[in-house]
Amino acid sequence: MSEPAWVHHAIWWHVYPLGSTGAYPASPPPGPEEHRLRRLVGWLDHVQRLGTNGVLLGPVFASSTHGYDTVDHLRVDPRLGDSDDLDLLVAEAHDRGLRVVLDGVFHHVGSEHPWVRSGSAWLRRDRRGDLATFEGHPGLIALDHARPEVRDHVVEVMAHWLGRGVDGWRLDAAYAVPAEFWAEVLPRVRERFGEAWFLGEVIHGDQAAIARATTIDSLTQYELWKAVWSSLNDRNPHELAHALRRHDGFTDAEVPATFVGNHDVTRLASRLDDRRTLPLALAVLFTVAGTPTVYAGDEFGLTGIKEDREGGDDAVRPELPADPAELPDGADLDVLHLHRELIGVRRRHDWLHAARLEVVHVDHERITWRSHHEGRALLVTLDYGDGSRPPNWWFEE
Repeated sequence: MSEPAWVHHAIWWHVYPLGSTGAYPASPPPGPEEHRLRRLVGWLDHVQRLGTNGVLLGPVFASSTHGYDTVDHLRVDPRLGDSDDLDLLVAEAHDRGLRVVLDGVFHHVGSEHPWVRSGSAWLRRDRRGDLATFEGHPGLIALDHARPEVRDHVVEVMAHWLGRGVDGWRLDAAYAVPAEFWAEVLPRVRERFGEAWFLGEVIHGDQAAIARATTIDSLTQYELWKAVWSSLNDRNPHELAHALRRHDGFTDAEVPATFVGNHDVTRLASRLDDRRTLPLALAVLFTVAGTPTVYAGDEFGLTGIKEDREGGDDAVRPELPADPAELPDGADLDVLHLHRELIGVRRRHDWLHAARLEVVHVDHERITWRSHHEGRALLVTLDYGDGSRPPNWWFEE
């Protein structure tokens, strides 16, 4: 594993800037003179109080709509402000001891990108000679990752913003990019920025093999995410046990990026059939190996359902109050306190980052696993309840 040592202590607060600052969707859209990105500076104290120690930013680069249709990787989206605003956010985060990771969309560009308008040879074409797209989306035009010019460009983009102070990159749709592309690009960036961390978005597949082939430090753990809420809804601890055993195997090659919510999925509080099981989901997140992430708003128990339609992500990417002293609509302070409690457990047991795991008991109502590392161990039990008995969880050190 090549990840830098500082990641062993990382717990991310993941925020989608265009939505959280009210910059998208908005009619008319804000201009750079509004400096919307600076709103997030006000939320950094909340990030600290929560116990998280890093900010994982969604797209901040110039784009046409939702941020994943980039038109300029070297310019901050004018709806959010300018590069000075991003520099300020990074500086304020670092002053508080918080790391910052940017979201890099390097599989495709937006249909309004200058390369598309000029018919650049840097774009991939299908067998008919038409411009290839990302999963059939006409506004997302695929790059030709076999071209040295594309590889050089991605290296320089990453190096540019790392040179301005950011700490790493989330690699959007990393699963759709050839492994050899990352295997060439990332070592070149590490030669110049040895402390940079790279998180790859991977939906499924053999994570250990992908990590080895790409050299990406950490991959998103969607298998565990699905098993957590699905096993709780079905009252089936055996599903979680299977996922936990696979999760332990993934750590042979990389420490996965763990989460129970993000900008692309229905919020946990809406996904769970029984809201009382939410503490059990969080207990999994903070007691197994991984680099955990809290999606902004989940710490308040916010709800939101993702729909498969245009604008279907908006409900899970809402605007946050400009003043962090104001709670978001629907905030549940009990959920906030629970997050702080469990993040505190994780901070006190930071060895959990690379812990191994064994399921020591599972039946139709209960599961117990042991996370352990170099002589330290934490025994975790989830009781799913049976309708008459409410769900519960407890730890034994």
